[in-house]
Amino acid sequence: MKCPNCDSKNLGRIGNDHYYCWNCCLELSVEKGKININQIEEDGSLSSLNDIFYQSGS
Repeated sequence: MKCPNCDSKNLGRIGNDHYYCWNCCLELSVEKGKININQIEEDGSLSSLNDIFYQSGS
């Protein structure tokens, strides 16, 4: 698996179907065959970046 942001294979597994990219510091999770991309905020919360990576075709 590669990071959809930086195309790196430098991913660490942090749980079942949850990964962390060591190059661009994003958390990735796989759910029903789709990769969800989250940014980790300073307070430890996650902000979804799916809207940036998966824009609708409208």
